[in-house]
Amino acid sequence: MLILACAPLGNPGDATTRLREVIVSAKFIAAEDSRKLTRLAHDLGIVYTGKVISYFEGNESERVEQLTEILKSGEDLLVITDAGAPGVSDPGYRLIRVAIEKNIEIKVLPGPSAPVTALLLSGAPTDRFCFEGFTPRTSGTRKAWFEDLAEEERTIIFFEAPHRLKESLIDACAVFGNERMGAICREMTKTYEETVRGTLGELLAWSIDREILGEITVVLHGFDASGKSYSGAELVSMVLDREKTGESRKDAISAVAKQLDLPKRQVFDALVAHKSADKI
Repeated sequence: MLILACAPLGNPGDATTRLREVIVSAKFIAAEDSRKLTRLAHDLGIVYTGKVISYFEGNESERVEQLTEILKSGEDLLVITDAGAPGVSDPGYRLIRVAIEKNIEIKVLPGPSAPVTALLLSGAPTDRFCFEGFTPRTSGTRKAWFEDLAEEERTIIFFEAPHRLKESLIDACAVFGNERMGAICREMTKTYEETVRGTLGELLAWSIDREILGEITVVLHGFDASGKSYSGAELVSMVLDREKTGESRKDAISAVAKQLDLPKRQVFDALVAHKSADKI
């Protein structure tokens, strides 16, 4: 069978008894980083003798066939990534799909989850949330990515590299507005664990002139569709003011919608109604 094991985010004390037993007994282990597997085993006080096969983002596609052959031969295969669950922003999904197609049994050893841990630390609503993985690396693509989430009412969770956090927060402020609430969760379960909560503007201010290291998970409150209402006249006035500074109507509508956390359609409809009233 294919065994997917959730590994501790940082603190080895979070490892389950089942995880320890499976690492010790596994004949084949697909590991994202063999050095980290060795470190984890050392911290857990266990010894493994199974054959370790390198299985990371760069070679995931080419390893699937080799790992599938192991499973087809009747042997169990343990998949373990550096932290958290295989397949969640880590290698594993392609192998899971192949195993399902070939009717190979899959077992999951549940355990630590960075998105859920960050959600609980953040103080954001927990009843409905979405996990979006890592943000795009370039600013333009990242802004478009955030734009797609601007009206998402569920709590939003995503990963970010520490060296891109400040730029990512700048883009998030531009799209969601400075007042959107959120949290930055850094080095969860580790020695220097830190959670910073506040508005996006406050989170950005925290990130400036600060060396940020470690694993980062960001949590944002969802779009509040029942928030402050604006009259059509107010929306029209704000769009026209931006047009006077040289912005195109399309850009002005988009900017006002972002600033007020409103759907662009609402601002557009206010302009259409204004133009229709002028013709009467």
